[in-house]
Amino acid sequence: MASAEGYLQALSLVAILILAPMTIHLIIHQEENTVFVIIENDNEDADDKQDDSDNETIAREVPELERSEVARIATFNIKVFGKSKMSKPEVISVLVDTVLQYDMVSVQEIKDIDQSVPYEFLDEINNRSNNTWAMLLSERSGQQDDDKTSQEQYAYYYNTSVFSAIGGNLFNDSQSDLFQREPFIGSFELLNASGNNSGFNFTLITIHTKPAAALEEINALHTVVEQYQTENPNEPDIVILGDYNADCSYVSSEELWQSPMRDSNYTWLISDSVDTTVSSTDCAYDRIVTTGDLSGRLVGTWGVDQSFSTTNVSDHYPVWFDLFR
Repeated sequence: MASAEGYLQALSLVAILILAPMTIHLIIHQEENTVFVIIENDNEDADDKQDDSDNETIAREVPELERSEVARIATFNIKVFGKSKMSKPEVISVLVDTVLQYDMVSVQEIKDIDQSVPYEFLDEINNRSNNTWAMLLSERSGQQDDDKTSQEQYAYYYNTSVFSAIGGNLFNDSQSDLFQREPFIGSFELLNASGNNSGFNFTLITIHTKPAAALEEINALHTVVEQYQTENPNEPDIVILGDYNADCSYVSSEELWQSPMRDSNYTWLISDSVDTTVSSTDCAYDRIVTTGDLSGRLVGTWGVDQSFSTTNVSDHYPVWFDLFR
């Protein structure tokens, strides 16, 4: 277990993250092809921080914790994940290796119309894992008539010794039609080292935005959060993650800073300046946003997983963050 002093230091860091504007700086070190970062306090106004790569602050390192002391959650757009990809053992091997680095992975872009691929992939994970994994699977998103040609499924794959699923559903988008693919809302319990509930329950909202409407859909995520909080007033801890398409030709940093998702209620863990794409592009498409410090469980570490380098696996890298377990 981490020392009491280290734990208090970590909580102090998280308090700084929530109580002051942030600057995020890359990169302090690399380990096993994963890029680690630190998150810094910055007192500049948000309007002056639209390009966080230009800011300079004194580094404050996140406490070093053992992997067993944290629960690590990733989001991963597995490009066109259907029968064709599932039939390639060398690709599936890389995907399984990637998933098993984490305790939970939110997957986007599952394309199999027969809906068998998510279950086949779960079998492959369990065939290789020393632990039992389970899956919380959405219905096919894009349920409005004008969105059905772009239907995909979302899945949360999770290690059952670390998490227990409470339930999940697609956001009800029938009245406003805010999204091409409705976000998938999943609630979980975090388990302690003994496999019992740690007392921390939280909710994940995963999204794969329509590229041409990325800004509008990112802004609409705030509506999803507000509605969920109204319906679930006892659940303050929410993580909104996925392929936001939040960069390059789709959304500028300036536009993001004007989004309701950038208000003080949210903590953005993935910097605008990082690259989450496998190809030659340099775009921060994939994001993780939290409501505050997640009841003190937010460690402050996050990363971009560059453990593969071929677009045959995906055109996106997974991005991840840690929770105190």
